[in-house]
Amino acid sequence: MSCRFVLAAALFAASAGGFPSTCSAAQLGDVEHIIVIYLENRSFDNLFGFFPNADGIAAAGATKIQVDADGKPYVFLPQVDKAAGAVDDRFPKDLPNQPFSIDAYVPIGEATGDPIHRFFHQKAQIDGGRMDKFVAYTNMGALPMGFYDGSATKLWDYAKRYTLADHFFQAAFGGSFLNHFWLICACTPVFPEAPRSLVAEPDGAYDDASNLTELLKRPDKVTSDGYAVNTLQPFDPPHRDEPTLPLQTMRTIGDALSEKGVTWAWYAGGWDDALAGRFGNFQFHHQPFTYFAKYAANTDGRRDHMKDAKDFAWDLLEDKVPQVVFYKPAPDLNEHPGYANVLEGDEHLDQVLRLIGQSPIWPKSIVIVTFDENGGYWDHVPPPVIDRWGPSTHVPTVMISPFAKKGFIDRTIYDSTAILKLIELRFGLECLGDRDKKSKDLTNAFDFDGPPPEPVCKPKP
Repeated sequence: MSCRFVLAAALFAASAGGFPSTCSAAQLGDVEHIIVIYLENRSFDNLFGFFPNADGIAAAGATKIQVDADGKPYVFLPQVDKAAGAVDDRFPKDLPNQPFSIDAYVPIGEATGDPIHRFFHQKAQIDGGRMDKFVAYTNMGALPMGFYDGSATKLWDYAKRYTLADHFFQAAFGGSFLNHFWLICACTPVFPEAPRSLVAEPDGAYDDASNLTELLKRPDKVTSDGYAVNTLQPFDPPHRDEPTLPLQTMRTIGDALSEKGVTWAWYAGGWDDALAGRFGNFQFHHQPFTYFAKYAANTDGRRDHMKDAKDFAWDLLEDKVPQVVFYKPAPDLNEHPGYANVLEGDEHLDQVLRLIGQSPIWPKSIVIVTFDENGGYWDHVPPPVIDRWGPSTHVPTVMISPFAKKGFIDRTIYDSTAILKLIELRFGLECLGDRDKKSKDLTNAFDFDGPPPEPVCKPKP
């Protein structure tokens, strides 16, 4: 096992040249592997706000002027905080009320504070599509209005070479917990008998501006009608000592793939260590399959489909990669504010992409790099209104593939369920719910000959 670890680590550290060129596929059916790399907590404007010809900060208009809880514009943005109300003195006191460059004060390779990004807070920040209360309902002062020079990242270079989706939204309001569910089941988890201490007021109460500030101080995790929307831990170990969610039984994309005999896996950095009790900073709520009965502790589902990031490197080397892959970097490499930074996560992403690009699977693969949610950072584009769960904020998404259109900006309106729709379309799967059934399928990002196949996608009875 130690030799395997060393080899995998060496592979991830490789920095060889560009990807081999290939011809485009004739059809979607020629794609043999779909790989989803799921990063953390960055809005589109936070990283790609100045990407050439994209819908970025230059188009922000009035949304870049932030207002307080009473709707009054700030004269200056509040002082940037680090955590627990402590001032982050790397930033000046009197930042103008507009987006500002984080790089001017904190290099892209250093961590900042972690803006709040919870379900009810985010709905309040979006403010009915006005996008003007990201500062009013945060714990980090001015920080949500900060942006980076994304051209310093490798992901920016990939976006220039392949396809950038500039109207791609996180599927659900709030944070990683709920958005990881939507990535794999297009659903919100249920907790019908949650302890009263976890239960929110009725949704409508959070639309009353006169009472909203007080309501948002509550640790609400479950809606009044029994849906879990903010972070709860998996029922089965390993998990942290926080409230846990009962095992879920809804159908997932993993179930749909297995029913069709399509191979798949969820690879996570630090998974083997977490199983061995070496938790470190491992984020259990970033492992959505662990919440489901089929993938609970000691099940075949968990053993067969939940793997460590080292296994992904090994499977690439041995040409044993499943047909559908979800890859979750280790916490210190996932770009999450607070405990990670953009630059180190981006360097790791580039190493993983190079490893894929030099593997036998590259000529027949699609890689989708996206972010689970905005991490509390402002974005100027109002999300489309579909249902009570979302979509929410605009996030960076890049399609990297021999089949991807080159140097293309895809302006189609998508949310994260479009990834499910593409997988369902490619492998002839029943869809999981109404959102993925109605979603666009991402094929506009690729140079396929002729129309895509007719979708099978309809909700399974």
